[in-house]
Parts: sequence; C-alpha cells; structure tokens
Amino acid sequence: MLKGKSALVTGSVIGIGNATARALAAEGCNIMMCGLGTPEDVEASRAAIAADFGVEVKYHNADLADRSQTEDLAKSTEDQFGSLDILVNNAVIRYYDRIVDFDPQNWDHALAVNVTAPFDLTRMALSGMRENGWGRIVNISSIMGLAARSGRVDYITSKTAVIGLTRSTAAETLRDPNITCNAIAPGSVLSDFIKVRIEKMAEERQTTFEDMAKRYKKDIGQIADFIEPEQIADAIVYLCRDESRHINGTVLPVDGGIAATWIENPDDI
Repeated sequence: MLKGKSALVTGSVIGIGNATARALAAEGCNIMMCGLGTPEDVEASRAAIAADFGVEVKYHNADLADRSQTEDLAKSTEDQFGSLDILVNNAVIRYYDRIVDFDPQNWDHALAVNVTAPFDLTRMALSGMRENGWGRIVNISSIMGLAARSGRVDYITSKTAVIGLTRSTAAETLRDPNITCNAIAPGSVLSDFIKVRIEKMAEERQTTFEDMAKRYKKDIGQIADFIEPEQIADAIVYLCRDESRHINGTVLPVDGGIAATWIENPDDI
C-alpha cells in the first residue's frame, strides 16, 4: 500500500530517523532525507538505503531553524517526487540546563527546530495531501511530553507542544478520511546520541558503559531494555499503513510501560 509513496523524514541520517527512512523504504517509499552529518556520512547513509531497497533516495541539507530552508525542504520533496505523502517530524535539538541558567538563544534555537519546523512542514504538506486524497503525518514526541523532570525545559516544552500540534492537525483533517496525524512518545531509545551520552557519563564517573547504562535507565524509571530505533520505526510504519487509517490524533507511548506505571517506581532494575 505504501509502494510508490514519497516520505520526508527529518533527522534521518542516524538514529530513529534513519531507522524510519529504512523501514519506509522497505515498504517501497521514495525517501527525502534531512539531517546532520559529514558529507561522507550523509552520502553513505543515503546510498545504503537506495541500494538496499531499490527506491529513490534524496538528501536536503536544510537548517530547520531557518523557516525559508524548511519551506524549501517541503517544496523540494514535492518537486523531486511529485508529492509529499508521508511526513515524519523526527529532528530534535537538545540542551541541558535549568530554567534560571538557560541561554535564551538556545531556547529560541530548540523551539525553532523542535516545534516551528514541524509546524511549517505540516503547513506545507497538508495542501498536497488534500489534493491527492491521502497523507500521513507522524510526529515524534517523547515520554517527556507526558511528564517532566528538571534540567530539560526545552525538550519537555517542545515535546509537549508537538502533542498539541498533532491533535490540532488531526482536528483539521477529520473531514479527510485518508489523512491522519499521530505522535509517537518513545521512552529511552538507544540511539547514537544516547550511546555517546552514556559513554561520556561513564568516562566522567570512571565506570563501565554497562554500569552507566543501568544507572541511566534507573534514573528515568525504565525497567526493560533500551528501546531500539527499529522498534519506533515499526510503529511509525504501522501508522502509515491503510489498516491504521482510523487512528488519528493519538499519542502512542513506546516506552516499556513507563508512562502508564510511573507510580510503581521500583528500586531494583
């Protein structure tokens, strides 16, 4: 059902975005990638998807903090493939500061990439989706869009706002039976970013990666193993398929049960 569709996935050079681009390509979608990386890393990632799945894969180097570049990303996807059928808003910027110490410039940057860019891409994509009578938008929120912890104000605010954007988009597509907008709220995903973060924390505390990973999971209340990016990608693909067409405006936690059972707060992991 997805064969021949065109998908724009932001933040798709590594991590959840790359796993999603690969999963959609495996379904027969042509892919527009956008994300950070060296030219060599970007080309290796792009070429691998094209070779592995035999679909057309393009890359756009838009800076999602710049509205004009974000708009050009959406337009280029339509120009390259003839349509923008699937939009996955995955790209994210993270800073780690408490509110009183937070640099306002970092705040502006985070909100531009994490909230304004998904809004602009949604705004740009919806007209074409309506003309074609089909479209899927999946926004990546987080369990931190459902609850909060200190020192993550930009991320929590962004991921909460993405849920509002999801519901607002769903409200405006109720009369479009083949256009849906949903959000995924992942728990702790063992992405490249998180691996590097745990490695750095382990080095600072002079402990092993395994011990630091266990402590990291305990700090966020995750009992189960880390979630793999491919598991998030599988959920995204399901939300794009025909069998999910009656799911609209939902937030799906993929978190090992954290959002539903946080009050349990077990001491032993």
